[in-house]
Amino acid sequence: MTKFVAWGRYCEDVLERRTPHRQVHLDGLAAQKAQGVLVTIGPTKDLRYFFAIYEADSEETVRQLIENDPYWQHQVWTEYSIHEWIQAL
Repeated sequence: MTKFVAWGRYCEDVLERRTPHRQVHLDGLAAQKAQGVLVTIGPTKDLRYFFAIYEADSEETVRQLIENDPYWQHQVWTEYSIHEWIQAL
């Protein structure tokens, strides 16, 4: 499997906008982690960006995971980029 890094941006009013979607979002991430596709994910301390590491067959798989997340669908995440990652250590 290939590793991918994703960086994304949160909306300006993230704390308010995420509230109604947070539990579904967290449940989905837990399922991805249990399946082994999500290695880790989290926000920056200032809540402006998120960072994630995925282990997947393709970039398209990662793109689908992000775009099917309620945070993307409800514009809590406003943009993202995906990069294939080579783990050195």
